[in-house]
Amino acid sequence: MISRFSSALLTLLLLTAPLPAHEEKSEHLTISHPWTRATAPSQKVGAVFMAITTNGATKDRLIGARSPDAEIVEIHGHSMDNGVMRMRPVDGVVIPAEGEAVLEPGGLHIMLINLKAPLLEETVIPLTLEFEKAGTVEIEVVVEAAGTRKAASATGHGAGHDVMNKTNDGTMKNDMEQDTMKHDAGGHGGHKH
Repeated sequence: MISRFSSALLTLLLLTAPLPAHEEKSEHLTISHPWTRATAPSQKVGAVFMAITTNGATKDRLIGARSPDAEIVEIHGHSMDNGVMRMRPVDGVVIPAEGEAVLEPGGLHIMLINLKAPLLEETVIPLTLEFEKAGTVEIEVVVEAAGTRKAASATGHGAGHDVMNKTNDGTMKNDMEQDTMKHDAGGHGGHKH
């Protein structure tokens, strides 16, 4: 009886424990805590965030990505257009020599377009990153609960990744939760999310 209870308790604890932050290392790069938010069943887009550090005196550049979980994968940045923050594809992300590039909400990120299935909390999805010098790096992206990252951290990692946008009345809105982020029509269909 006790062993069944212990086994059930251990299983419950393992299923409810948060997934730990993780790193993926290659000879030239370290990818720290790649993550995305869980999506609703009708949501067709998602975004991936992470920090990428070079492990030496040579800079590199992220030039592409792909995943079996999305039909299209693009690197995106943000720009202001007539007072509206828009996401647009970019050619790449430079990772400075002995430096770091941070992909985070409100900044550079990897966009998953036409998701083949919802991204489920506490699962992982495969993502292949393509770099100019390091070549391809296979990583696993942790799917976190939507809205779990609220407060900003000192380093810019781990928290504070919600995109905030000022409205006409001066209040702040979370773009990802309020469905106000607009995409460039050439990016992927001109849809909003």
